[in-house]
Amino acid sequence: MPASFGSGQFRSLPKIIIFFCLALAGCHDRLDWNGLPHHGASLPGAFAPVLLFEGKGTSPRDVAAVEAVLDRRGLAYAIADSDQLNRLDVAQLRSYRLLIVPGGNFIDIGNSVTTTATANIRQAVDEGMNYLGLCAGAFFASDSVFNSVNLTSGVRFRFYSAEARGVRKAAVLVTDAQGRALDQYWEDGPDLSGWGDVVARYPDGTPAVAQGAYGKGFVVLSGIHPEAPEAWRRGIPFRRSVRDDNAFAGELIDAALGSGPPPQG
Repeated sequence: MPASFGSGQFRSLPKIIIFFCLALAGCHDRLDWNGLPHHGASLPGAFAPVLLFEGKGTSPRDVAAVEAVLDRRGLAYAIADSDQLNRLDVAQLRSYRLLIVPGGNFIDIGNSVTTTATANIRQAVDEGMNYLGLCAGAFFASDSVFNSVNLTSGVRFRFYSAEARGVRKAAVLVTDAQGRALDQYWEDGPDLSGWGDVVARYPDGTPAVAQGAYGKGFVVLSGIHPEAPEAWRRGIPFRRSVRDDNAFAGELIDAALGSGPPPQG
């Protein structure tokens, strides 16, 4: 469980600090107890349940897309860049229930953080922090030579088969375990074969979304971008609304937060 400040500990703070924290609660951007920018729910009294990585290699537009989904679901979250993530120890990481690593360039993501940072993330997940990786974030969670976290116990992912046909982005029809057909935004995402339980499959039957345990932690990896906003769809034909597709992103976040894994099959 994430650490929190009990009422007794809060009462022991000097009144001037309490007043300052209450003043911060009315601002859009505050600092959480780890000194990271905090969004969503008001402070003081608890850590945000979600830590969103926005470091080097991540796509700023995907960070914004994930933030939009978190905001719509009313979830508090903190944000860390590469330097800030490098400074967090295991205990600080464990104060969050979920680490989200969005899309971008997984090589640059891995190279932007230290080997100590990836080891700390791995240990924090082993001890109970959950992890959600989207596209590059899924590659970063695998066994990669580019300073990955390796939450897949040695499994290394390849790109989805569309990449070999020269396709770099597309509306890809995936099917979840409930039989729903969702045309999701895909851009250079992985095929998750060889790891975890399948949550959704690409048209060729390979895993587009998968989930699995790592120690006491729960890991959800996605080769697609269910968080993709309407602007990403320009010039690409989609049959379903962006609202429907974004709802699937919310389901994955809820599952990764520990409210129950999505159906598998």
